[in-house]
Amino acid sequence: MDSIMQFIIDNIEMLYILVFAVFLGMEVISKVPTVLHTPLMSGANAISGVVVIGAIILIRNADPGNYIILIIGMLGIALATVNVIGGFAVTDRMLQMFKKKKK
Repeated sequence: MDSIMQFIIDNIEMLYILVFAVFLGMEVISKVPTVLHTPLMSGANAISGVVVIGAIILIRNADPGNYIILIIGMLGIALATVNVIGGFAVTDRMLQMFKKKKK
């Protein structure tokens, strides 16, 4: 318990920034009109691509005996890949809606 309190005391500014970012993100996302959610998905795909590359770099530089970092990197790759694939599927479906139908 003492180590947790010491961590909080040492990183209180970072915790304030994290809480502020969460509230700010919720406010910004809740104000976005429904029409713009799909274009924002493309931005999320780009961010998820960066997460995949970061996780690959993390695994590449990790010590082979450090299983925690390897598991976190593997989870990062898996979850970000699912997000990228889902985002591309949603974006493709949206683009199909705007194509002219053949007669």
